[in-house]
Amino acid sequence: MNDEVETSVLDYSSTFIIEPWDVILINDDWHCFDDVIMQLIWATKCTPQKASEIAWEAHDTGESICYTSSKEHREHVASILEEIELCARIERMV
Repeated sequence: MNDEVETSVLDYSSTFIIEPWDVILINDDWHCFDDVIMQLIWATKCTPQKASEIAWEAHDTGESICYTSSKEHREHVASILEEIELCARIERMV
């Protein structure tokens, strides 16, 4: 009588791809730089230097990517920017 047990290994691993999304700050003519910079720091947790760079890029080009994350986090960041009526657009990163 043969008492050998046959075993096999099942692979249940999965790959999840998290698509990044951009939050894009849109330039306007009514917010001062200090207010924009402070709100960017609050919303994105970036440094004052980075917030200043984002604000200047939006000023110079009309818009600037201020945050890239998963879909779940982008709405939170955009809502903080919109608290002081900054305009933000959300789009899938290309």
